[in-house]
Amino acid sequence: MDIQSRKIEFVQEFLKLQSEEVISRLEKLLKKETAKTRDLKPFTMEELNARLDKSEEDFRNGRYISSEDLLKEIKGWK
Repeated sequence: MDIQSRKIEFVQEFLKLQSEEVISRLEKLLKKETAKTRDLKPFTMEELNARLDKSEEDFRNGRYISSEDLLKEIKGWK
């Protein structure tokens, strides 16, 4: 199902809601999620290069975790 169809289906289901509590929760969620994306700004080239330099320095100094170790760690989260 494409995004437009999903939106239409969501709106149709939303219009059927009778619970003030559920509507309030959905409103809060929507505000929270749109605030996140509204505050995103692309990096400048200087910021991007600084982050790259820091990442390379961290790697050279052993301040990283391998993907295998990270996956093992994630499996332990519960």
